[in-house]
Amino acid sequence: MWNELRPAVVMTIAFTILTGLIYPLVMTGIAQAVFPSQASGSLIERDGKVIGSVLIGQVFADNKYFHGRPSATTDTDPNDATKTVPAPYNAQSSSGSNLGPTSKSLLDRLKEDVEKLKAENAKPVPVDLVTTSASGLDPDITLAAAVFQIPRVAKARNMAESTIADLVAEHTRGRTLGVLGEPRVNVLELNLALDRAPPK
Repeated sequence: MWNELRPAVVMTIAFTILTGLIYPLVMTGIAQAVFPSQASGSLIERDGKVIGSVLIGQVFADNKYFHGRPSATTDTDPNDATKTVPAPYNAQSSSGSNLGPTSKSLLDRLKEDVEKLKAENAKPVPVDLVTTSASGLDPDITLAAAVFQIPRVAKARNMAESTIADLVAEHTRGRTLGVLGEPRVNVLELNLALDRAPPK
């Protein structure tokens, strides 16, 4: 009987070592050598401390910063483990809201967000400033969403709108491969550039 089982046991152990240990270690080593930043999570450091990743959005509520897309991610309620509470950009719970176009709570939130943004700027509100992404972690906004926020940021920082617009232009990435998606701006990178900009 052992003669029949031995090949299966040996193959299971061999392939476990090969595909579960050797292959991942080799691929990780190659990735670290060829793309060290991306392999480590595309982390951004300031003063030697990791403050975020260009791949995951963050909450910026202060008027002197550009704001990202709304996020529908949640976390467990610390007071009741059977419930969840909003936790924007929670990378451990990546998801959309799954609310449909007839959802009253979604329509109420959209109406409230649009009214708030219209009070900030009379121009048409870019759709990505009021809608969540499928992952809830989107770190980028469209160029239109960034331009919409320039007057608020300039006023809060007492800076010329043209200066802020130049920073937005510097941090605008084109379409992927020249055809996919829309021009976009990474919110964290732009806000860090704002903090580095000399005051007026």
